[in-house]
Amino acid sequence: MELLRKTAFSIMPLPDKEWAELSACWTPVTFKRKDMITAAGEVEKYIYFVEEGVQRLFSLEDDREVTILFSYTGSFSGVMDSFQLQRPSPWYLEALTPSRMLRLSWTDFDGLTRQYPLLDRWVRLGSVAALGGILERHKEILSYSAEQKFRTLLTRSPHVLQLIPQKYLASYLGIDPATFSKLLKSVKL
Repeated sequence: MELLRKTAFSIMPLPDKEWAELSACWTPVTFKRKDMITAAGEVEKYIYFVEEGVQRLFSLEDDREVTILFSYTGSFSGVMDSFQLQRPSPWYLEALTPSRMLRLSWTDFDGLTRQYPLLDRWVRLGSVAALGGILERHKEILSYSAEQKFRTLLTRSPHVLQLIPQKYLASYLGIDPATFSKLLKSVKL
């Protein structure tokens, strides 16, 4: 729970009462490697906080998997748009490794954000920060070369090479797996 508190407070420090109410609603859950946490077409019922493990959000495009993002220890996870809008998910969320997570139900989330305006603000600030990261990544995908994408990923998150299979990293970067392998051998950071 301390890692959740640290991550939550990095978005915005919360008063004791709001933190006590929020932290009381998270329940532990585990997933095995390759478990589908959320499937496309389902409405996301939970938001997750990753205590241990790696997950990926992906879509299927013409029978090809396209990796959108990864979540791992110390981050929030789940299909955020489906969760907050309570609409069917266009994405899949799967556990890449055995995962230990905390989850917060939609019912508890909705009740807490209605009762405590500061929690609603906390969610908004966290969502805007996440959107900023997505926009930055979108710019990189559209304008960077394969090598620039590779260098940026390894500068930002060097640990991913030990956590995530190369085929998923290549998909995440929007490059061919063979190109990723060549970059891995040739690029020195």
